[in-house]
Parts: sequence; structure tokens; C-alpha cells
Amino acid sequence: MKFNKLAAAVAVVSLAVAPVAVQAADSIAPAVERIGATEAEAEQLGGGSGIIIAVLAAAAVIAGIIIIADGDDNPTSP
Repeated sequence: MKFNKLAAAVAVVSLAVAPVAVQAADSIAPAVERIGATEAEAEQLGGGSGIIIAVLAAAAVIAGIIIIADGDDNPTSP
């Protein structure tokens, strides 16, 4: 019983301290300036395999539906 209470207390403390620790780390670390992409690079959405993955996922879903719906409808008990 004591271990459960100790584990709960550690979880509560870690959840309470984590945001403070991250904020402190951000204030100590030097700020990094974010740089946006140039207009020529903005046209490329990165990766051309997204369509292939979407088509394969759709085919897998359709195949799963066909396999589930195409089972024999005979009862297993006599």
C-alpha cells in the first residue's frame, strides 16, 4: 500500500515539475531563430510516397472488408 502511495506521489510531483523544468531550460538555452523556407522550396511538399502509402492503405482496408464479408454463412453447429 505504501508503494502505491509513493508511486502516485512521484507521478504527481513529476507532472508538476516537468513544465517548470522545461521553461527553465528554455530561458537558459540561447534562443534559436527559426527560418522559413524560401518560396521556391515552399512548392515542394516533401516526399512523393504519400500517395502510394494512401493507395496501399485504402487497398488494405478494402481487402479487409471483402475478407470479413466473404466468409461462409453456414453455422458451425449442426
